[in-house]
Amino acid sequence: MNEAPRDVVLSCRNLWKVYGAHPERFFDHANGNVGDAQAVAAKLAEIRAADHIPAAANVSFDLHKGEIFVVMGLSGSGKSTVVRAVSRLIDATAGEVLLEGRDIQKLGPRELIEVRRHKMGMVFQAFGLMPHLNVIDNIAFPLKLQGMAEAKRMEAARRVIALVGLEGREESFPDELSGGQQQRVGIARSLAVEPDIWLLDEPFSALDPLIRRQMQDEFLRIQASLAKSIIFITHDFLEAIRIADRIMIMKDGQVVQIGTAVDLILHPADAYVREFVCDVPWEFALRARDVMRPAPTVWSGAARVGADTKVAEILPLLARHPEGVAVADGTGTVLGLATAQGVIEALATGAEEAAP
Repeated sequence: MNEAPRDVVLSCRNLWKVYGAHPERFFDHANGNVGDAQAVAAKLAEIRAADHIPAAANVSFDLHKGEIFVVMGLSGSGKSTVVRAVSRLIDATAGEVLLEGRDIQKLGPRELIEVRRHKMGMVFQAFGLMPHLNVIDNIAFPLKLQGMAEAKRMEAARRVIALVGLEGREESFPDELSGGQQQRVGIARSLAVEPDIWLLDEPFSALDPLIRRQMQDEFLRIQASLAKSIIFITHDFLEAIRIADRIMIMKDGQVVQIGTAVDLILHPADAYVREFVCDVPWEFALRARDVMRPAPTVWSGAARVGADTKVAEILPLLARHPEGVAVADGTGTVLGLATAQGVIEALATGAEEAAP
């Protein structure tokens, strides 16, 4: 059963960021479209031969409404360059970033400020809290920049404080908070402006593993409530498969593959993607819909799970119900039947296709 396509809220088209003297000279057209893969390779060779650095090369993707779109790659792969170009914290050398039909790269200073104040929220690994402001004033600060009246911005700040679970810490200063609490303040501050698009650049990587997992849980809880359109940067594939609707893997500034976690695990585009996913426990990536078979016309089994339930959560049920577990969509309609044999076959097929 295919899901209905989501509306596109942001499109990145043929984005290039080249460092060096007058990098624009490498492009005949500002839109960055230099042609097919062979033409891109030739352009990269030309750029590198001139001792320039292509930090992002011909990057294209769409961000859908309500989607968590994760960008992955090793250090230097270009993932942070892309998110900074999308927000125009840096200017792209060529290409387009289309938001509501307008190219962010072409906005004037005043228009760009308005987009950042009202359309985009940003959270980075460095929390960036102002040490002389307490929690509520840190969170309300971007609303103050918007010119919002004090009573209204404090009301908005208290609302997001409750959302991120910081009630009772409103008057605390950053140095009185744990790392996880500081990160919650950063998240709340970015949410206070009610952005349409949320950009997060490795927001949890500086946290201890236990706090990091708690923040992932909190992030998913907030997303379930607000359904933001999110670009999330990480280098951790386990984090990606836990939160992502789709994943884009980058290498040397280029997009290697875009797909769901299951797509990347079962159908890696090349050896680089295969290396990324080789140690991933598949039971935490595969969902009930990925292992189900057609349900029999007459079936009286009582066990039922959602289509997006991870296989790891289904395994105890399958041990107790060898006849299988019904897989249902959000309306309760049975889509198929998950069985232990179906899980084994999915893993075996994936192992064959993922093998080099």
